[in-house]
Amino acid sequence: MKPELAVRRIVHQLGYRYRLHRKDLPGKPDLVFGPRRKVIFVHGCFWHQHPECQEGRVPVSNENYWGPKLGRNVQRDMEHLASLALAGWQSLVIWECEIKDERALVKKLQHFLK
Repeated sequence: MKPELAVRRIVHQLGYRYRLHRKDLPGKPDLVFGPRRKVIFVHGCFWHQHPECQEGRVPVSNENYWGPKLGRNVQRDMEHLASLALAGWQSLVIWECEIKDERALVKKLQHFLK
């Protein structure tokens, strides 16, 4: 996924090392910083229904299919974030549309990882 690769590249350039998709953590986070107990999820705006993005809307055609399907994704994401928080992990969600502004993304990642 292009957005995830962009986040990986930036994080690596900032000097941070990470593991990918640890299966023992809820939601198999995209990037895992074990010693820091921090994780990053890179979400597609459509599939994870970004509420602040034009892409995060349910299609008008076949709404009976897409509504519940996308709703389950959002519910599952919330459950994973809550489970991680209960286990003492800090989580950051990077939305696909946030990748476009690289300066802001770098600042957001630096702030989270410090």
